[in-house]
Amino acid sequence: MDTGPLVAYFYTRDAYHEWATETLDPFDFPLITCEPVLTETCFLVARNGQPPARVLEPVGRGRLRIGLQLDQETAAIRALMERYADVPMSLADACLVRLAELTGLPICTLDDDFSIYRAHRRPALDLITPGPGNLHKT
Repeated sequence: MDTGPLVAYFYTRDAYHEWATETLDPFDFPLITCEPVLTETCFLVARNGQPPARVLEPVGRGRLRIGLQLDQETAAIRALMERYADVPMSLADACLVRLAELTGLPICTLDDDFSIYRAHRRPALDLITPGPGNLHKT
């Protein structure tokens, strides 16, 4: 789970709010993310005038969980950031690509950069994005 869909889920005025709620509500929980995504989401939710602590509620209820330990995945995440330095790849994006490598799960995102990234240097990642069918390979 990337920052964009989470912000859209929490912020009713976001252009993707309806898509985010329709997409996320039916999922089997927990959704998996990483701490950098939660940090970004808290910041952006607060910037939109919402209480950032709301972002942590689904974590506390088990609907959203942290899927990796950064200290255990530092080498792999650093390698991804170095490989995509020309994009550039953020820490949150690198953590999500690493999660995709570890779990084989799709990434729910609004960020076009994920169409560039590859897990294990293989074909495109599975992405859940707005559009026909909501789940597609790019």
